[in-house]
Amino acid sequence: MKTPKTIGTLFLLIFLVSNSQAKSNMIQPPHLKKGDTIAIVATARKNIDDNLKPSINLAKSWGLEVVVGKSIGLDNHQLAGTDEERAADFQNMIDNPNIKAIWCVRGGYGTARMIDLVDFSKFEQDPKWIIGFSDVTVLHSHLNKLGFATIHGIMPVNVEKASAETEETLRKALFGEPLSYIVPCENENKLGSAEGELVGGNLSILYSLMGSKSQIDCKGKILFLEDLDEYLYHVDRMMLSLKRCGCFDGLKGLVVGSFTKMHDNEIPWGKTAHQIIADITKNYDFPIVYNFPAGHIHNNNTLLFGKKATLDVDDKYSILKFE
Repeated sequence: MKTPKTIGTLFLLIFLVSNSQAKSNMIQPPHLKKGDTIAIVATARKNIDDNLKPSINLAKSWGLEVVVGKSIGLDNHQLAGTDEERAADFQNMIDNPNIKAIWCVRGGYGTARMIDLVDFSKFEQDPKWIIGFSDVTVLHSHLNKLGFATIHGIMPVNVEKASAETEETLRKALFGEPLSYIVPCENENKLGSAEGELVGGNLSILYSLMGSKSQIDCKGKILFLEDLDEYLYHVDRMMLSLKRCGCFDGLKGLVVGSFTKMHDNEIPWGKTAHQIIADITKNYDFPIVYNFPAGHIHNNNTLLFGKKATLDVDDKYSILKFE
């Protein structure tokens, strides 16, 4: 017969386990509804051209209101103002309860320079969707470590050239509609099935964050990678670094997006980007899908980072489906 002390200890253990499981679940910001307001800000490269009309019109066609941040139009060489100015604008938007999503205007470089100037305490109490890709991977990775889901998708500067299908995937993600993809088989794929939270982004940015408090945690997850304008030997260096840091240990699956405009030296590296990835991951048994339609391409389809997904890779199709 259990004593009161034993029963009390048992209840305490159950509470601690359930509480631990609750904390491990990723927090998803509220989905948008018509009438909500989104903000456009610059966390990295400057955006001083009058090129926001297509993105503003797109958001309004979805029934949303748009606020343009003070960082838009600032000019500090390559960057949209100083680190402090970009951080202050971003801070103002995440602290504003009337703003329901923040759409980063473009990538380039600079988000890592302002991330440590941002206080996320109010965001943790009132989370909102952060949208973008490329250099915005800094925010994706940092917020994932804090326990919040984000949206990897097109940015305002990409809207005019994005496909209608890609725009629709962003709308679905923002409004909480079902999101899934079926991709034709690639010969390089590694067949199999996986289930786990999707994380990742731009390979160069993930590589640059290693060793920082924003470093991505890949264990038990599905990893998405894409990149642009890199030398092939450096792709090898970055993939090897992820391997040596244990990123592939316990990984459930790998989704390889676009690796566009790759460069080589006068003496060729000898492998394509896909062959480099296959070589580095050859001793792991997780499924891999190549040429997934996301990244620096026309069909940069939306992904939900921090959201649980299933990945099925067979000899005909690859299916990525979010819960």
